[in-house]
Amino acid sequence: MTEPSFTIGIEEEYLLVDSETMALAEAPASLMEASTAELEEQVSPEFLRCQVEVGTRKCANITEARADLARLRSTIARHAAAEGLSPIAAACHPSADWKEQHHTPKDRYDALKGELAGVAERMLICGMHVHIGLDDDELRIDLMNQVSYFLPHILALSASSAFWQGRDTGLASYRLTVFDNLPRTGLPPRLTSWSDYRRSVDTLINCGLIEDTTKIWWDVRPAHRFPTLEVRICDTAPRLDHAISIAAIVQCVMRMLWRLRTQNQRWRIYEAFLINENRWRAQRYGLQSELIDFGLGKLVPYSDLFDELIEVLSPDAEALGCLSELEAARDILATGNGADRQRAAYTAARSEGLDHDAALVRVTQRMTEDFVSDL
Repeated sequence: MTEPSFTIGIEEEYLLVDSETMALAEAPASLMEASTAELEEQVSPEFLRCQVEVGTRKCANITEARADLARLRSTIARHAAAEGLSPIAAACHPSADWKEQHHTPKDRYDALKGELAGVAERMLICGMHVHIGLDDDELRIDLMNQVSYFLPHILALSASSAFWQGRDTGLASYRLTVFDNLPRTGLPPRLTSWSDYRRSVDTLINCGLIEDTTKIWWDVRPAHRFPTLEVRICDTAPRLDHAISIAAIVQCVMRMLWRLRTQNQRWRIYEAFLINENRWRAQRYGLQSELIDFGLGKLVPYSDLFDELIEVLSPDAEALGCLSELEAARDILATGNGADRQRAAYTAARSEGLDHDAALVRVTQRMTEDFVSDL
């Protein structure tokens, strides 16, 4: 069986804040013009004017992906600084009010706002998408069915949205609470083949409900423009190195599932009902969660499941040349995911005597520092 390329591409969405006040700020035309002149199609405006989206090129390995993503982050940071702004890579701004934001005037976004009505207004959220190259359509569907099991484990590592509109939500990933209000989100349905997938989505397209599969927003989906499987469940990770480790895990999981296939084996496919329970627990508790080990039939601490996952994926990391990036994911458990780091910054600020609002400013400042810390 011919091994797929397992190329990797990473998309990230950033929020822009005023470098002095840390308040959410809209991207001026001059920022987008300067960024586009340097990065061309690798940068674009997002649904809201305070957002910027970047995407790496198709990369042969994680080393290339890190270099390209570092270039994208540093370029956005440099052009933002020239405008008195700073980018943050987090799924939500700690204190911004979604009612005060404006969407980008663009045909696609105008149509989206009209279609989704009030649901679209709360979309003050940012995510990270990881594309893995799989040229065979049938293989993409087969692996999509199996990889859903691992999505909660990946979500827990990436969770970076503890605060929403000035309050601690108690969740690690509040972003998903907002995003799940959209149609065609959540875990993908179990599909038997590529033709089964096309038959389902073509029903919506032929009815005029969606124009193409870019309006399918599952946690993992076959990409519309590329022969990739796109994992979309992740919050944007504040630190570059953490984002790269999460992307490496996604790449390794895909290869591990393919490796089982070559041995006439596969990962057991569990009911969405069960996986959704783990998804909720990762969304709510992040790295502090206990997830269900379906084989054992009991809750297991996330740290134990993480160690098992790293062990299972190590042969694939060696084959893909990303063993150091895979092992570096342990730093997320040691120093906290984005949500943990936000809460730690808030607690430290309050212990210094800062009031609630000033502490949230400190949280945002910490995220601007995290954005450039690994460049």
